[in-house]
Amino acid sequence: MADSAPDPPLVMERLGKISEMDRSFDVEFWQRLGPRAIFAAAWEMVLDAYKWKQKSVSELDFQRSVESFQRLRR
Repeated sequence: MADSAPDPPLVMERLGKISEMDRSFDVEFWQRLGPRAIFAAAWEMVLDAYKWKQKSVSELDFQRSVESFQRLRR
């Protein structure tokens, strides 16, 4: 499938009174988007929280603290 078209955007609409709603809409929405979109949204919230707290997002960079690996002899 080399030339497959991208999936159309997911469009869902919540109908009804807010006081009568449960979490089923939210659960279905995120399940349809899949794990990649869920992780991307969560990461975006992490970045927004750091910016809101006026912290540098560079603190979230991968920290390389391991210098070497050695196999243990048995």
